[in-house]
Amino acid sequence: MILEWWNDLVDWFNSDQGWTFITSALVPFLAIVVGGIIVGMIARSSLRRLIAQQDRQAKAAAVAALIASGRRAAVWSTLSAGEKEHVDHQASEAEVRVRLLPLKGANIAADWAAHKLAAMKKNSVNYSFQAEQDLAELQDGLIDWQARPGRAKKLFAQDLASWKYETGEAEDELVVKQQEWASRQAAEGSTTTPSTTAGTSTTSSSTSEATPTVVVTPDRN
Repeated sequence: MILEWWNDLVDWFNSDQGWTFITSALVPFLAIVVGGIIVGMIARSSLRRLIAQQDRQAKAAAVAALIASGRRAAVWSTLSAGEKEHVDHQASEAEVRVRLLPLKGANIAADWAAHKLAAMKKNSVNYSFQAEQDLAELQDGLIDWQARPGRAKKLFAQDLASWKYETGEAEDELVVKQQEWASRQAAEGSTTTPSTTAGTSTTSSSTSEATPTVVVTPDRN
């Protein structure tokens, strides 16, 4: 029976009615479907390119803003109060834009850049060479992160861990120095108190001995 159905279908396609159906309905329908698929693929590819271009522009703008803030931070000691406030605002805005980027390690990159900016502000007072070196490292690091986010993310994480360890050691050393200073102050205070008490007692005794005794005799007249 299946063979009979197949023969009937072939005969119908070979007939004038079947050929008319193929040329007037089936072929245009298939052409529309294939054309729609091709148009959809082209539109999807164009949309991907557009999104990728916008992402690249956003990344470039955020990185450029951080580098511009770094250039100003390298000469931080020469800026006026208003300029410093403007640079801080610009750096904060650029840091937020970097954190919002759809890239691996965006938060780590923002933390790394913030630490570099703080170091440049600190070193701009007496160590201009160090501030310029930090600026060069900031530029190279951010550009490398923009091009290869995965590799730069690992380097940023290593730097942050190293800085955290150094900061912890410095804080521990500061706490020890504060405790030693407090101990010295307590020891000096305990030594000074008996001496002051003894001096006060001696002064009181001398005053009592030196003070004459006045005897009042009543007048009997």
